[in-house]
Amino acid sequence: MIKKEMIAMLLAGGQGSRLGVLTAKMAKPAVAFGGKYRIIDFPLSNCINSGVDTVGVLTQYQPLRLNSHIGIGIPWDLDRNIGGVTVLPPYEKSSNSEWYTGTANAVYQNLEYMESFHPEYVLILSGDHVYKMDYELMLNAHKENGAAVTIAVMPVPIEEACRFGVMIADEKGKIMEFEEKPERPRSNLASMGIYIFNWKTLKRALVEMAGQPALDFGKHVIPYCHGKGAPMYTYEFMGYWKDVGTLDSYWQANMELIDIVPEFNLYEEYWKVFTKSEIQPPQYFSDDSVVERSIIGEGTDVYGKVYNSVIGCGVTIGKNTVIRDSIIMNRTQIGNDCEMYKAIVAEEVRIGNHVRLGVGGEAENDMAPHIYNRGIVTVGERTVIPNGITVGKNSVISGVTTGADYENFSLGSGRTLIKAGD
Repeated sequence: MIKKEMIAMLLAGGQGSRLGVLTAKMAKPAVAFGGKYRIIDFPLSNCINSGVDTVGVLTQYQPLRLNSHIGIGIPWDLDRNIGGVTVLPPYEKSSNSEWYTGTANAVYQNLEYMESFHPEYVLILSGDHVYKMDYELMLNAHKENGAAVTIAVMPVPIEEACRFGVMIADEKGKIMEFEEKPERPRSNLASMGIYIFNWKTLKRALVEMAGQPALDFGKHVIPYCHGKGAPMYTYEFMGYWKDVGTLDSYWQANMELIDIVPEFNLYEEYWKVFTKSEIQPPQYFSDDSVVERSIIGEGTDVYGKVYNSVIGCGVTIGKNTVIRDSIIMNRTQIGNDCEMYKAIVAEEVRIGNHVRLGVGGEAENDMAPHIYNRGIVTVGERTVIPNGITVGKNSVISGVTTGADYENFSLGSGRTLIKAGD
């Protein structure tokens, strides 16, 4: 009989709509990060570094990129005969078939997968956070406390606590009360969306609550367990943890990688971040190029000047082009004599010569100001921007555009240009 002490269920099916055009064609965990990684690499690397070798990845929205990235798990040493990584999309059942309708519903629909490993403990993870965490230390605390449920928490400013599930715990960390996104928080201990359950406790809760629409851990499963008197404890995490669910937080997290002493260090030997890497030639820097305080991915050719930016793999930056405070993703081609300020440019974009992004004053975005803000210019995957175009701040472009799509070769600040069908 196969028996695993702890298995992980990694929730990676979300769209991440607050990332706008970056997630139009892929799930949020598949979005590129830090030059060569994808967001899902961080929880997967945490698993193997923590000794968790059985991971079910629950996918749903636009899963193709995620599936091909994970493959059979070789980069993370998760290509195992027993356990390893398994991608778990929704599937057709004989009685009824349904999409995953909530975080806990997705796990409930895979009870059979979990049951096959006879686990003592199940670790629930989100696929869209950037952090390094030793789950073994959390499991040790779970055992020492005699807990049925342990919730990873971190202190946040009290004014931000209303965005999270908030724990009220005693001095030993035992959870006395739990509030999901309270209007007036009484604690600043915020749930990180990382849980360890005793398998029997989790199974009972999922089966009992299965009829709830959009079954969710924070709204349904945790309150159910608490109501049944299951011993629940917090596990306080003091390291770096970032929810990169908005364009601004995604941009900031990338920029923090290039601090002189980065709070989140990608280069630590003892806690490596693994990813699927293509075979690429080394970077090339021409005699005229300048690079300061930046990450440059493999196979990238730099003929211009790059300051304070994160550049992916296989990118070309043309002569006399200046890039500042920007994120350029894999295989994007940028022409000569361009200027870019605070831009997020997705994968496989083609930008012509004499293009200027992020210039002029700020204006509120005309379509989705809650997504496109903070002066960032966002360019969607496989977009084409022709020669001589000027683009303002808080603007977004997606699709194969031509000069005729712009008024006087310009897209003003706060404007949206998304070509239908692209």
